[in-house]
Amino acid sequence: MAKTIFITGASAGLGKATAKLFQSKGWNVIATMRNPEKETELNQLENVTVLPLDVTSLEQITAAAAQATGLHKVDVVFNNAGYGLMGAMEALSDEQILRQINTNLLGVIRVTKAFIPHFRENKGGLFISTTSMGGLFGFPLHSIYHAAKFAVEGWSEGMSFELGVHNIGIKTIAPGAFATDFLGRSLDKSSHPAYREIEDKLFSSVDGMMDEAATAGQIAEIVYEAATDGKDQIRYLAGKDAEAMYAHRLEIGSEEFRKEIRAQILG
Repeated sequence: MAKTIFITGASAGLGKATAKLFQSKGWNVIATMRNPEKETELNQLENVTVLPLDVTSLEQITAAAAQATGLHKVDVVFNNAGYGLMGAMEALSDEQILRQINTNLLGVIRVTKAFIPHFRENKGGLFISTTSMGGLFGFPLHSIYHAAKFAVEGWSEGMSFELGVHNIGIKTIAPGAFATDFLGRSLDKSSHPAYREIEDKLFSSVDGMMDEAATAGQIAEIVYEAATDGKDQIRYLAGKDAEAMYAHRLEIGSEEFRKEIRAQILG
């Protein structure tokens, strides 16, 4: 019997690449997105169901979970919906901060909560959430993004204990930079004159980061590994840049690493 994965944020980038990869491996895929009427690719694939879902809407989460579990026994839930928020905190509106937390943190928590009863009833299941190397260490002008991604990492570790009682797993995928439209369509960016120097230095370094980026397809392979390897492991680093940076931070310690980042950005 084919397994089933439920994916949020499947309209582009990692979500779409993951949907296509799992479909090619013989899985049923329930691909969700805010505007499914605009989708022209996934809905042409066999064993793929496209559903509407805005993860900031509890009503839509409840409806999508009920519809998905009515169609199939869901084995994996991939919490992937999210976007970047870049700028000094002083430059951000309260609306921007709330939207970031609602999408990148509360969306993950609420989607997970909606599927826990289904997994308990089936005596197993797996949650996977996209975090970031920005959920493991901090960079300038990303403080609220880090707040959400660090929170998902810590929440996942805490949840592993209570979910483990019911044979339910939880994992995170922490990519480095990867080549999607994350820095275009999926980036909210604000500037402030008091931080112009650091903004100019950081924004100018983004293109170089993306030149070395893994593709969304390569990161999707890590998602598939996490979904199928059966390991009792929470965190999966994804991409050579994330692996190298995390290893370097462990080697020199968090305080020295922070000083290195500050020296690179501030000079």
